[in-house]
Amino acid sequence: MEERVADTYDLIVIGGGPGGYVAAIRATQLGLKTALVEREHLGGICLNWGCIPTKALLRSSEINHLLHTLDAYGFAADNPRYDFAKVVKRSRQVASQLSGGVKHLLKKNKVTVIDGHGKLAGPQTVAAEKDAELKSPHILLATGARARVLPGIEPDGETVWTYKEAMVPKTMPKSVLVIGSGAIGIEFASFYANMGAKVTVVEVLDRVLPVEDEEISAFAHKAFTKQGMTILTGAKVQGVKKNGATATVIVEDGKGKVHEIAVEKVISAVGIVGNVEGIGLEGTKVTVEKTHVVTDGFGRTGETGVYAIGDLTGPPWLAHKASHEGVVCVEAIAGKNDVHPIDATNIPGCTYCRPQVASVGLTEAAAKAKGHEVRVGRFPFIGNGKAIALGEPEGLVKTVFDAKTGELLGAHMVGAEVTELIQGYAIARTAELTEAELMHTVFPHPTLSEMMHESVLDAYGRVIHI
Repeated sequence: MEERVADTYDLIVIGGGPGGYVAAIRATQLGLKTALVEREHLGGICLNWGCIPTKALLRSSEINHLLHTLDAYGFAADNPRYDFAKVVKRSRQVASQLSGGVKHLLKKNKVTVIDGHGKLAGPQTVAAEKDAELKSPHILLATGARARVLPGIEPDGETVWTYKEAMVPKTMPKSVLVIGSGAIGIEFASFYANMGAKVTVVEVLDRVLPVEDEEISAFAHKAFTKQGMTILTGAKVQGVKKNGATATVIVEDGKGKVHEIAVEKVISAVGIVGNVEGIGLEGTKVTVEKTHVVTDGFGRTGETGVYAIGDLTGPPWLAHKASHEGVVCVEAIAGKNDVHPIDATNIPGCTYCRPQVASVGLTEAAAKAKGHEVRVGRFPFIGNGKAIALGEPEGLVKTVFDAKTGELLGAHMVGAEVTELIQGYAIARTAELTEAELMHTVFPHPTLSEMMHESVLDAYGRVIHI
């Protein structure tokens, strides 16, 4: 067979997730001849096995919850029920539609897409399984991450699940134990609880949603318990005994007492590890710490011409962080002089459980630990007309300001649709607004967003509706 001459590009991206495909599109917009190498699904974990299909599942579970609370809205329905196979099928169809959309966008933007496993194969060289070697002075690694596996609690796809198996179950389990109460764990706990399963959550730290502000965590914990979830914090899973189609989970609680909890399914959601293996890092100057590639603010690694973005580079493990990093990286490569490194404190985080949780910036405790004198405002959903009209009166908006400068240090929210509201505070932080601009902004009525205004007013003793 005649050997094919290597293709040459201005940029090669390895990985087609929300970091990689966005970086590739932005690169072509900037005039860079770009190739993207993807071994599996365009859109990566986010579109295929994460952000998007889980939201489709959670939407179905919200509808199931509403169907069982119709009386409060003046409706009645006999024997509301669901077809679980159809619930899962819809989630997969949503993922497939969006993955196809990414393929169209890449084609529209003239990105060369190459199927195969990409890896570094020498200076300025990428090898792809089904293609010739590719050459480029700039190679961007966007290979993402995978679920962390706890020793002794290895997923088997049957009784012990990762997020992948939890997303496409063949039947609806009657009982589920979730290990880990971060965003992934709590979203699955919320989904299965709202679909009718008995759910237990085990968290090794002292509170659920441990990266969130303590007040928000406490509020969410109370709401989950009220819904019927069992929450065990400060607890550790010692092992799992598999009994055919079910399992017994051995849990040591925070007081040293050991419990044996029988469940149909176990979901392990204890973090992720970077996909650093098999991508040719050996012999390079790329530094890997705790399974993640070390980069500077522009995605540059220790190896000249090699860059990395997204989950591969560590927390926060968020699709929108990966996308923004990709844009920053390629704009720097293209020589744009108005590029700014990403500020992690301006990245909003969202958890789509019921009630939803969203935040940006520093928690109250983190702000104080950094030496800030703070002013804190709060506003409850029960004081908002739109929340009451929606039948969603449980929630809280909390804002944290620097008492001396008026800088918005952080915003933290729990309640209906807060994942949509948080962007207002994200813009305020990016624009470096103070309490003055936020208080002078006119918020529309009746909306949930009014609570954002009231929380700011409360921090300065000017709140109206409580």
